[in-house]
Amino acid sequence: MKVSLKKGTASGLSTLVIFAAKDKNGNALTSKLSPSLQNLFQMAQKDASFVGAAKESVFFRGQDADGYTNVLFVGLGAAPNAESIRVAASVVFNSLKGHKVTTAAVLGDSLVKQIKDPALAVQALTEGLALTDYEYTDLKSKPSGKTKSADQAPADKVTKVAGKKVTDKPKLEEIAVLLSAAPTAAQVNAVKRAEILSECQNFARWLGDSPGNYMTPTILADETVKAAKGTGLKVTVWDKARIKKERFGGLMAVNQGSTEEPRFIVMEYNGAGKSTRPVCFVGKGLTFDTGGISIKPSASMEEMKYDMCGGAAVIATMLALAKLKAKVNVIGLVPSTDNMPGPDAFKPGDVYFARNGKSVEVFNTDAEGRLILGDALSYGAEMKPVAIFDAATLTGAILVALGNTHTGVFTRDAKLMRRIQDAAEVAGELVWPMPLTDFHVDDMKGTHADLCNISGGRNAGSSTAAAFLEEMVGRDVPFAHFDIAGTAWSVNGRFPYCPKKGASGIIIRTFVELAESF
Repeated sequence: MKVSLKKGTASGLSTLVIFAAKDKNGNALTSKLSPSLQNLFQMAQKDASFVGAAKESVFFRGQDADGYTNVLFVGLGAAPNAESIRVAASVVFNSLKGHKVTTAAVLGDSLVKQIKDPALAVQALTEGLALTDYEYTDLKSKPSGKTKSADQAPADKVTKVAGKKVTDKPKLEEIAVLLSAAPTAAQVNAVKRAEILSECQNFARWLGDSPGNYMTPTILADETVKAAKGTGLKVTVWDKARIKKERFGGLMAVNQGSTEEPRFIVMEYNGAGKSTRPVCFVGKGLTFDTGGISIKPSASMEEMKYDMCGGAAVIATMLALAKLKAKVNVIGLVPSTDNMPGPDAFKPGDVYFARNGKSVEVFNTDAEGRLILGDALSYGAEMKPVAIFDAATLTGAILVALGNTHTGVFTRDAKLMRRIQDAAEVAGELVWPMPLTDFHVDDMKGTHADLCNISGGRNAGSSTAAAFLEEMVGRDVPFAHFDIAGTAWSVNGRFPYCPKKGASGIIIRTFVELAESF
Protein backbone atom coordinates (compact mmCIF):
# COMPACT_ATOMS: atom_id res chain seq x y z
CA MET A 1 0.00 0.00 0.00
CA LYS A 2 1.33 3.43 -0.98
CA VAL A 3 0.82 6.85 0.61
CA SER A 4 1.29 9.84 -1.71
CA LEU A 5 1.22 13.58 -1.07
CA LYS A 6 -0.47 15.80 -3.65
CA LYS A 7 -1.51 19.43 -3.95
CA GLY A 8 -5.17 20.11 -4.71
CA THR A 9 -7.46 17.36 -5.95
CA ALA A 10 -6.87 13.84 -7.21
CA SER A 11 -8.84 12.44 -10.12
CA GLY A 12 -10.22 8.93 -10.22
CA LEU A 13 -10.68 8.57 -6.45
CA SER A 14 -14.24 7.95 -5.30
CA THR A 15 -13.66 7.93 -1.52
CA LEU A 16 -12.62 10.83 0.73
CA VAL A 17 -11.37 10.49 4.31
CA ILE A 18 -11.81 13.40 6.74
CA PHE A 19 -10.32 13.48 10.23
CA ALA A 20 -11.97 15.23 13.17
CA ALA A 21 -10.86 15.87 16.74
CA LYS A 22 -12.97 16.06 19.87
CA ASP A 23 -13.08 19.56 21.33
CA LYS A 24 -13.34 20.48 25.03
CA ASN A 25 -17.13 20.66 24.78
CA GLY A 26 -17.39 17.11 23.44
CA ASN A 27 -18.08 18.11 19.83
CA ALA A 28 -16.36 17.01 16.64
CA LEU A 29 -14.05 19.61 15.12
CA THR A 30 -12.35 19.50 11.73
CA SER A 31 -10.91 21.82 9.05
CA LYS A 32 -13.05 24.06 6.87
CA LEU A 33 -15.32 22.03 4.59
CA SER A 34 -17.31 22.72 1.45
CA PRO A 35 -21.10 23.04 1.89
CA SER A 36 -21.79 19.48 0.69
CA LEU A 37 -19.11 17.97 2.95
CA GLN A 38 -20.21 20.16 5.86
CA ASN A 39 -23.73 18.82 5.42
CA LEU A 40 -22.43 15.24 5.71
CA PHE A 41 -20.32 16.21 8.71
CA GLN A 42 -23.42 17.53 10.48
CA MET A 43 -25.30 14.34 9.60
CA ALA A 44 -22.46 12.31 11.14
CA GLN A 45 -22.86 14.25 14.37
CA LYS A 46 -26.63 13.80 14.52
CA ASP A 47 -27.76 12.52 17.90
CA ALA A 48 -24.12 12.67 19.05
CA SER A 49 -23.33 9.56 17.01
CA PHE A 50 -19.96 11.06 16.01
CA VAL A 51 -18.07 13.41 18.33
CA GLY A 52 -14.51 12.98 17.00
CA ALA A 53 -13.56 10.50 19.71
CA ALA A 54 -10.66 8.10 19.21
CA LYS A 55 -11.53 5.00 17.11
CA GLU A 56 -14.86 6.53 16.02
CA SER A 57 -15.86 6.47 12.36
CA VAL A 58 -18.87 7.07 10.13
CA PHE A 59 -18.96 5.90 6.49
CA PHE A 60 -21.32 7.50 3.95
CA ARG A 61 -21.80 5.45 0.77
CA GLY A 62 -23.40 6.58 -2.50
CA GLN A 63 -23.09 10.31 -1.91
CA ASP A 64 -22.24 13.10 -4.33
CA ALA A 65 -20.12 15.44 -2.26
CA ASP A 66 -17.44 17.39 -4.12
CA GLY A 67 -17.31 14.57 -6.66
CA TYR A 68 -16.78 11.83 -4.07
CA THR A 69 -19.14 8.88 -3.93
CA ASN A 70 -18.06 7.80 -0.46
CA VAL A 71 -17.00 9.89 2.54
CA LEU A 72 -15.42 8.51 5.71
CA PHE A 73 -15.18 10.58 8.90
CA VAL A 74 -12.67 9.32 11.49
CA GLY A 75 -12.13 10.57 15.04
CA LEU A 76 -8.73 11.50 16.49
CA GLY A 77 -9.85 12.04 20.08
CA ALA A 78 -9.07 15.01 22.30
CA ALA A 79 -5.66 16.72 22.02
CA PRO A 80 -4.47 14.68 19.02
CA ASN A 81 -0.83 13.63 18.69
CA ALA A 82 1.17 11.30 16.45
CA GLU A 83 -0.08 8.20 18.26
CA SER A 84 -3.68 9.39 17.87
CA ILE A 85 -3.07 9.56 14.14
CA ARG A 86 -1.54 6.05 14.03
CA VAL A 87 -4.62 4.70 15.79
CA ALA A 88 -6.95 6.65 13.49
CA ALA A 89 -5.03 5.37 10.46
CA SER A 90 -5.77 1.81 11.54
CA VAL A 91 -9.47 2.72 11.71
CA VAL A 92 -9.23 4.18 8.19
CA PHE A 93 -7.51 1.07 6.83
CA ASN A 94 -9.98 -1.38 8.35
CA SER A 95 -13.03 0.67 7.37
CA LEU A 96 -11.91 1.07 3.75
CA LYS A 97 -10.94 -2.59 3.57
CA GLY A 98 -14.31 -3.60 4.99
CA HIS A 99 -16.08 -1.53 2.33
CA LYS A 100 -13.78 -2.97 -0.38
CA VAL A 101 -12.30 0.41 -1.25
CA THR A 102 -8.96 0.06 -3.05
CA THR A 103 -7.95 3.74 -3.38
CA ALA A 104 -8.92 6.81 -1.39
CA ALA A 105 -8.05 10.44 -0.74
CA VAL A 106 -7.46 12.15 2.60
CA LEU A 107 -8.48 15.77 3.11
CA GLY A 108 -4.98 16.95 4.01
CA ASP A 109 -5.92 19.96 6.13
CA SER A 110 -8.03 17.75 8.40
CA LEU A 111 -4.81 15.80 9.11
CA VAL A 112 -1.81 18.13 9.06
CA LYS A 113 -3.49 20.92 11.04
CA GLN A 114 -4.36 18.66 13.96
CA ILE A 115 -0.83 18.67 15.45
CA LYS A 116 2.01 21.18 15.45
CA ASP A 117 4.31 19.25 13.11
CA PRO A 118 2.70 18.62 9.67
CA ALA A 119 5.54 16.28 8.69
CA LEU A 120 5.01 14.17 11.80
CA ALA A 121 1.31 13.98 10.95
CA VAL A 122 1.89 12.38 7.54
CA GLN A 123 4.60 10.13 8.99
CA ALA A 124 2.21 8.83 11.67
CA LEU A 125 -0.55 8.33 9.09
CA THR A 126 1.77 6.32 6.86
CA GLU A 127 3.03 4.24 9.78
CA GLY A 128 -0.48 3.49 11.01
CA LEU A 129 -1.67 2.42 7.57
CA ALA A 130 1.40 0.32 6.74
CA LEU A 131 1.49 -1.39 10.13
CA THR A 132 -2.22 -2.24 9.95
CA ASP A 133 -1.66 -3.66 6.46
CA TYR A 134 0.54 -6.47 7.83
CA GLU A 135 -0.82 -10.01 7.87
CA TYR A 136 1.02 -13.33 8.12
CA THR A 137 -0.53 -15.55 5.44
CA ASP A 138 2.47 -17.48 4.13
CA LEU A 139 1.20 -20.88 5.19
CA LYS A 140 -2.52 -20.48 4.45
CA SER A 141 -4.29 -22.08 1.50
CA LYS A 142 -4.17 -20.50 -1.92
CA PRO A 143 -7.49 -19.43 -3.52
CA SER A 144 -7.40 -22.80 -5.32
CA GLY A 145 -7.62 -24.51 -1.95
CA LYS A 146 -4.20 -26.08 -2.29
CA THR A 147 -1.60 -25.84 0.46
CA LYS A 148 2.11 -26.43 0.43
CA SER A 149 3.05 -29.93 1.47
CA ALA A 150 5.99 -30.67 3.72
CA ASP A 151 7.89 -31.92 0.65
CA GLN A 152 7.18 -28.72 -1.28
CA ALA A 153 8.31 -26.42 1.53
CA PRO A 154 10.94 -28.08 3.73
CA ALA A 155 11.82 -25.97 6.74
CA ASP A 156 15.49 -25.72 5.81
CA LYS A 157 14.74 -24.30 2.36
CA VAL A 158 12.00 -21.80 3.07
CA THR A 159 12.32 -18.39 1.43
CA LYS A 160 9.45 -16.01 2.12
CA VAL A 161 8.54 -12.38 1.57
CA ALA A 162 7.49 -10.38 4.63
CA GLY A 163 3.74 -9.92 4.77
CA LYS A 164 3.13 -11.70 1.44
CA LYS A 165 -0.57 -12.04 0.59
CA VAL A 166 -1.95 -15.35 -0.70
CA THR A 167 -5.51 -14.34 -1.59
CA ASP A 168 -7.03 -12.41 -4.47
CA LYS A 169 -9.34 -10.32 -2.30
CA PRO A 170 -9.49 -6.57 -3.04
CA LYS A 171 -6.93 -4.68 -1.00
CA LEU A 172 -6.22 -1.05 -0.22
CA GLU A 173 -3.54 0.03 -2.69
CA GLU A 174 -3.13 3.80 -2.32
CA ILE A 175 -4.01 6.70 -0.05
CA ALA A 176 -3.51 10.16 -1.57
CA VAL A 177 -3.17 12.98 0.97
CA LEU A 178 -4.54 16.10 -0.71
CA LEU A 179 -2.83 19.23 0.60
CA SER A 180 -3.84 22.86 0.07
CA ALA A 181 -0.17 23.71 -0.62
CA ALA A 182 2.62 21.79 -2.33
CA PRO A 183 4.06 19.11 -0.03
CA THR A 184 7.23 20.25 1.72
CA ALA A 185 10.52 18.39 1.61
CA ALA A 186 10.06 17.57 5.30
CA GLN A 187 6.68 15.97 4.58
CA VAL A 188 8.00 13.94 1.65
CA ASN A 189 10.96 12.73 3.72
CA ALA A 190 8.62 11.90 6.62
CA VAL A 191 6.58 9.58 4.40
CA LYS A 192 9.76 7.87 3.16
CA ARG A 193 10.97 7.44 6.74
CA ALA A 194 7.62 5.97 7.76
CA GLU A 195 7.72 3.53 4.85
CA ILE A 196 11.17 2.29 5.87
CA LEU A 197 10.35 2.01 9.58
CA SER A 198 7.08 0.19 8.88
CA GLU A 199 8.63 -2.13 6.32
CA CYS A 200 11.32 -3.13 8.82
CA GLN A 201 8.85 -3.47 11.68
CA ASN A 202 6.66 -5.71 9.54
CA PHE A 203 9.73 -7.78 8.65
CA ALA A 204 10.39 -8.28 12.36
CA ARG A 205 6.76 -9.34 12.79
CA TRP A 206 7.13 -11.84 9.98
CA LEU A 207 10.24 -13.32 11.58
CA GLY A 208 8.38 -13.67 14.87
CA ASP A 209 5.18 -15.08 13.39
CA SER A 210 6.99 -17.78 11.40
CA PRO A 211 6.64 -21.15 13.18
CA GLY A 212 9.67 -22.73 14.81
CA ASN A 213 10.03 -25.31 12.04
CA TYR A 214 10.10 -22.50 9.48
CA MET A 215 12.33 -20.15 11.49
CA THR A 216 15.29 -22.09 12.85
CA PRO A 217 18.53 -20.32 13.85
CA THR A 218 19.96 -21.13 10.41
CA ILE A 219 16.91 -19.73 8.59
CA LEU A 220 16.94 -16.63 10.82
CA ALA A 221 20.57 -16.00 9.88
CA ASP A 222 19.93 -16.67 6.18
CA GLU A 223 16.94 -14.31 6.11
CA THR A 224 19.04 -11.60 7.78
CA VAL A 225 21.77 -11.96 5.17
CA LYS A 226 19.21 -11.85 2.37
CA ALA A 227 17.39 -8.81 3.77
CA ALA A 228 20.67 -6.91 4.21
CA LYS A 229 21.73 -7.18 0.55
CA GLY A 230 22.07 -3.77 -1.05
CA THR A 231 21.54 -1.84 2.19
CA GLY A 232 25.17 -1.23 3.19
CA LEU A 233 24.71 -3.44 6.23
CA LYS A 234 27.49 -5.99 6.76
CA VAL A 235 26.31 -9.34 8.16
CA THR A 236 28.60 -12.05 9.49
CA VAL A 237 27.19 -15.37 10.72
CA TRP A 238 29.09 -17.59 13.14
CA ASP A 239 28.47 -21.34 12.99
CA LYS A 240 28.67 -23.74 15.92
CA ALA A 241 32.41 -24.27 15.61
CA ARG A 242 33.12 -20.53 15.66
CA ILE A 243 30.72 -20.01 18.58
CA LYS A 244 32.54 -22.67 20.60
CA LYS A 245 35.93 -21.23 19.65
CA GLU A 246 34.81 -17.78 20.83
CA ARG A 247 33.93 -19.21 24.27
CA PHE A 248 30.19 -18.57 24.13
CA GLY A 249 29.56 -21.03 26.95
CA GLY A 250 25.97 -19.92 27.59
CA LEU A 251 24.88 -20.25 23.97
CA MET A 252 26.58 -23.62 23.66
CA ALA A 253 24.97 -24.89 26.87
CA VAL A 254 21.43 -23.95 25.87
CA ASN A 255 21.93 -25.50 22.43
CA GLN A 256 23.04 -28.89 23.78
CA GLY A 257 19.57 -30.49 23.66
CA SER A 258 18.77 -29.37 20.13
CA THR A 259 19.29 -31.00 16.75
CA GLU A 260 19.45 -27.49 15.24
CA GLU A 261 22.85 -25.78 15.26
CA PRO A 262 23.16 -22.39 16.95
CA ARG A 263 24.02 -19.22 15.08
CA PHE A 264 25.48 -15.89 16.17
CA ILE A 265 24.51 -13.04 13.85
CA VAL A 266 26.81 -10.00 13.77
CA MET A 267 25.56 -6.90 11.93
CA GLU A 268 27.66 -3.79 11.36
CA TYR A 269 26.59 -0.44 9.96
CA ASN A 270 29.03 2.46 9.61
CA GLY A 271 27.37 5.78 8.92
CA ALA A 272 29.86 7.93 10.82
CA GLY A 273 33.64 8.29 10.95
CA LYS A 274 35.85 5.30 11.73
CA SER A 275 36.94 6.84 15.02
CA THR A 276 33.33 7.22 16.22
CA ARG A 277 32.40 4.67 18.87
CA PRO A 278 29.41 2.53 17.90
CA VAL A 279 26.06 2.03 19.54
CA CYS A 280 25.47 -1.67 20.25
CA PHE A 281 22.13 -3.52 20.18
CA VAL A 282 21.75 -7.13 21.34
CA GLY A 283 18.63 -9.24 20.80
CA LYS A 284 17.55 -12.60 22.15
CA GLY A 285 17.12 -15.01 19.22
CA LEU A 286 15.51 -18.04 20.91
CA THR A 287 13.62 -19.50 17.94
CA PHE A 288 11.61 -21.85 20.18
CA ASP A 289 11.66 -22.39 23.92
CA THR A 290 10.31 -25.56 25.51
CA GLY A 291 12.02 -24.67 28.77
CA GLY A 292 14.46 -27.54 28.29
CA ILE A 293 14.71 -30.04 31.15
CA SER A 294 12.74 -27.55 33.29
CA ILE A 295 9.98 -27.95 30.73
CA LYS A 296 7.17 -25.41 30.45
CA PRO A 297 3.47 -26.28 30.90
CA SER A 298 1.88 -27.29 27.61
CA ALA A 299 -0.74 -24.52 27.73
CA SER A 300 0.24 -21.68 25.36
CA MET A 301 3.66 -23.21 24.68
CA GLU A 302 3.03 -22.54 20.98
CA GLU A 303 3.62 -18.86 21.76
CA MET A 304 7.26 -19.64 22.49
CA LYS A 305 8.03 -19.21 18.78
CA TYR A 306 7.93 -15.51 19.76
CA ASP A 307 10.90 -15.92 22.09
CA MET A 308 13.10 -14.53 19.32
CA CYS A 309 11.25 -11.21 19.01
CA GLY A 310 14.12 -9.35 20.67
CA GLY A 311 16.49 -10.67 18.04
CA ALA A 312 13.99 -9.81 15.31
CA ALA A 313 13.78 -6.26 16.70
CA VAL A 314 17.55 -5.83 16.55
CA ILE A 315 17.72 -7.20 13.01
CA ALA A 316 14.94 -4.83 11.90
CA THR A 317 16.58 -1.90 13.70
CA MET A 318 19.84 -2.48 11.87
CA LEU A 319 18.05 -2.75 8.52
CA ALA A 320 16.14 0.46 9.19
CA LEU A 321 19.25 2.42 10.17
CA ALA A 322 21.05 1.25 7.04
CA LYS A 323 18.11 2.12 4.77
CA LEU A 324 17.74 5.51 6.45
CA LYS A 325 21.48 6.10 5.98
CA ALA A 326 21.73 7.20 9.61
CA LYS A 327 24.84 9.18 10.56
CA VAL A 328 25.93 6.78 13.27
CA ASN A 329 28.00 3.61 13.71
CA VAL A 330 25.96 0.68 15.00
CA ILE A 331 26.57 -2.97 15.85
CA GLY A 332 23.75 -5.51 16.13
CA LEU A 333 24.26 -8.90 17.78
CA VAL A 334 21.79 -11.80 17.86
CA PRO A 335 22.63 -15.12 19.57
CA SER A 336 20.23 -17.75 18.25
CA THR A 337 19.25 -21.29 19.21
CA ASP A 338 16.22 -23.20 20.40
CA ASN A 339 15.92 -24.73 23.87
CA MET A 340 14.98 -28.41 23.74
CA PRO A 341 14.91 -31.28 26.29
CA GLY A 342 17.05 -33.68 24.25
CA PRO A 343 19.27 -36.42 25.68
CA ASP A 344 22.28 -34.08 25.68
CA ALA A 345 20.39 -31.09 27.09
CA PHE A 346 21.99 -29.04 29.84
CA LYS A 347 20.62 -29.83 33.30
CA PRO A 348 19.76 -28.04 36.53
CA GLY A 349 22.93 -28.02 38.60
CA ASP A 350 25.27 -27.79 35.60
CA VAL A 351 27.95 -25.10 35.65
CA TYR A 352 29.29 -23.40 32.54
CA PHE A 353 31.66 -20.51 31.87
CA ALA A 354 30.46 -17.43 30.02
CA ARG A 355 32.60 -15.55 27.52
CA ASN A 356 33.73 -13.04 30.15
CA GLY A 357 35.08 -15.88 32.32
CA LYS A 358 32.36 -15.86 34.97
CA SER A 359 31.08 -19.27 36.05
CA VAL A 360 27.32 -19.73 36.03
CA GLU A 361 25.30 -22.30 37.95
CA VAL A 362 22.11 -23.42 36.21
CA PHE A 363 19.17 -23.84 38.58
CA ASN A 364 16.45 -23.63 35.93
CA THR A 365 16.96 -24.40 32.24
CA ASP A 366 13.92 -22.27 31.39
CA ALA A 367 15.91 -19.18 32.37
CA GLU A 368 17.94 -19.63 29.19
CA GLY A 369 17.55 -16.24 27.53
CA ARG A 370 19.92 -14.54 29.94
CA LEU A 371 22.48 -17.29 29.28
CA ILE A 372 22.68 -16.72 25.53
CA LEU A 373 22.39 -12.95 25.92
CA GLY A 374 25.24 -12.92 28.45
CA ASP A 375 27.80 -14.10 25.90
CA ALA A 376 26.58 -11.61 23.28
CA LEU A 377 26.60 -8.74 25.78
CA SER A 378 30.13 -9.61 26.87
CA TYR A 379 31.25 -9.67 23.25
CA GLY A 380 29.52 -6.35 22.58
CA ALA A 381 31.10 -4.71 25.64
CA GLU A 382 34.55 -5.68 24.35
CA MET A 383 33.96 -3.37 21.38
CA LYS A 384 33.79 -0.38 23.74
CA PRO A 385 30.49 1.00 22.43
CA VAL A 386 29.15 4.35 23.53
CA ALA A 387 26.19 2.41 24.96
CA ILE A 388 24.78 -1.10 24.80
CA PHE A 389 21.08 -1.98 24.72
CA ASP A 390 19.43 -5.36 24.69
CA ALA A 391 15.87 -6.44 23.88
CA ALA A 392 14.51 -9.75 25.09
CA THR A 393 11.28 -11.56 25.87
CA LEU A 394 12.97 -12.38 29.14
CA THR A 395 10.55 -12.75 32.05
CA GLY A 396 6.91 -13.45 32.77
CA ALA A 397 7.37 -11.22 35.81
CA ILE A 398 7.43 -8.11 33.60
CA LEU A 399 4.01 -9.03 32.24
CA VAL A 400 2.68 -9.24 35.81
CA ALA A 401 4.24 -5.86 36.63
CA LEU A 402 3.41 -3.84 33.50
CA GLY A 403 0.93 -5.82 31.43
CA ASN A 404 1.07 -5.52 27.64
CA THR A 405 1.27 -1.72 27.37
CA HIS A 406 4.74 -0.73 28.61
CA THR A 407 8.17 -2.21 27.96
CA GLY A 408 10.22 -2.41 31.14
CA VAL A 409 13.61 -0.67 31.00
CA PHE A 410 16.42 -1.43 33.44
CA THR A 411 19.46 0.80 33.80
CA ARG A 412 21.42 2.50 36.58
CA ASP A 413 22.33 5.39 34.29
CA ALA A 414 19.83 8.23 34.85
CA LYS A 415 21.09 10.16 31.83
CA LEU A 416 20.72 7.11 29.62
CA MET A 417 17.19 6.54 30.93
CA ARG A 418 16.20 10.09 30.00
CA ARG A 419 17.61 9.53 26.51
CA ILE A 420 15.58 6.32 26.23
CA GLN A 421 12.39 8.01 27.40
CA ASP A 422 12.88 10.87 24.94
CA ALA A 423 13.44 8.40 22.08
CA ALA A 424 10.37 6.36 23.03
CA GLU A 425 8.21 9.49 23.19
CA VAL A 426 9.26 10.52 19.68
CA ALA A 427 8.72 6.96 18.43
CA GLY A 428 5.29 6.72 20.05
CA GLU A 429 6.13 3.67 22.16
CA LEU A 430 5.61 3.22 25.90
CA VAL A 431 8.51 2.38 28.25
CA TRP A 432 8.70 2.32 32.03
CA PRO A 433 11.81 2.56 34.26
CA MET A 434 12.32 -0.46 36.51
CA PRO A 435 14.67 -0.92 39.50
CA LEU A 436 18.17 -2.39 39.15
CA THR A 437 20.36 -2.34 42.28
CA ASP A 438 23.16 -4.18 44.06
CA PHE A 439 20.48 -6.04 46.02
CA HIS A 440 19.39 -7.69 42.79
CA VAL A 441 23.00 -8.57 41.94
CA ASP A 442 23.41 -10.20 45.36
CA ASP A 443 20.31 -12.29 44.67
CA MET A 444 21.99 -13.76 41.58
CA LYS A 445 25.19 -14.98 43.25
CA GLY A 446 25.70 -18.72 42.93
CA THR A 447 26.41 -21.35 45.55
CA HIS A 448 29.05 -23.27 43.60
CA ALA A 449 29.74 -20.67 40.90
CA ASP A 450 30.08 -16.91 40.51
CA LEU A 451 26.46 -16.52 39.45
CA CYS A 452 23.22 -18.47 39.36
CA ASN A 453 20.78 -18.12 36.47
CA ILE A 454 17.78 -17.55 38.77
CA SER A 455 17.45 -15.97 42.20
CA GLY A 456 16.53 -17.86 45.35
CA GLY A 457 12.97 -16.49 45.41
CA ARG A 458 10.13 -15.43 43.12
CA ASN A 459 10.27 -11.73 43.96
CA ALA A 460 11.56 -9.08 41.53
CA GLY A 461 12.22 -11.67 38.82
CA SER A 462 12.63 -9.08 36.06
CA SER A 463 15.12 -7.04 38.09
CA THR A 464 17.23 -10.04 39.09
CA ALA A 465 17.33 -11.13 35.43
CA ALA A 466 18.51 -7.63 34.47
CA ALA A 467 21.15 -7.81 37.21
CA PHE A 468 22.48 -11.04 35.69
CA LEU A 469 22.82 -9.36 32.30
CA GLU A 470 24.53 -6.33 33.84
CA GLU A 471 27.17 -8.64 35.32
CA MET A 472 27.97 -9.81 31.80
CA VAL A 473 28.40 -6.26 30.51
CA GLY A 474 30.33 -4.81 33.43
CA ARG A 475 30.06 -1.27 34.75
CA ASP A 476 32.37 0.45 32.23
CA VAL A 477 29.82 0.66 29.40
CA PRO A 478 26.44 2.47 29.72
CA PHE A 479 23.86 -0.34 29.60
CA ALA A 480 20.08 -0.69 29.44
CA HIS A 481 17.96 -3.82 29.24
CA PHE A 482 14.50 -3.83 27.60
CA ASP A 483 12.21 -6.64 28.74
CA ILE A 484 9.61 -6.95 25.97
CA ALA A 485 7.94 -10.15 27.19
CA GLY A 486 4.67 -8.29 27.74
CA THR A 487 4.70 -6.20 24.56
CA ALA A 488 6.26 -8.39 21.86
CA TRP A 489 3.05 -10.13 20.78
CA SER A 490 -0.75 -10.13 21.10
CA VAL A 491 -1.21 -6.45 21.98
CA ASN A 492 -3.98 -5.56 19.51
CA GLY A 493 -6.40 -4.68 22.27
CA ARG A 494 -4.07 -1.82 23.19
CA PHE A 495 -2.65 -0.82 19.81
CA PRO A 496 -5.08 -1.39 16.92
CA TYR A 497 -2.37 -1.11 14.24
CA CYS A 498 -0.89 -4.34 15.64
CA PRO A 499 -2.22 -7.81 14.71
CA LYS A 500 -4.95 -9.22 16.96
CA LYS A 501 -2.72 -12.22 17.54
CA GLY A 502 0.93 -12.23 16.59
CA ALA A 503 4.17 -10.32 16.78
CA SER A 504 3.94 -6.57 17.36
CA GLY A 505 7.40 -5.51 16.17
CA ILE A 506 7.76 -3.51 19.36
CA ILE A 507 10.73 -1.24 20.29
CA ILE A 508 12.20 -0.95 16.77
CA ARG A 509 11.13 2.66 16.29
CA THR A 510 12.51 3.53 19.73
CA PHE A 511 15.82 1.80 18.97
CA VAL A 512 16.15 3.74 15.71
CA GLU A 513 15.53 7.03 17.52
CA LEU A 514 18.01 5.98 20.22
CA ALA A 515 20.76 5.20 17.74
CA GLU A 516 20.21 8.46 15.87
CA SER A 517 20.38 10.41 19.15
CA PHE A 518 24.07 9.52 19.41
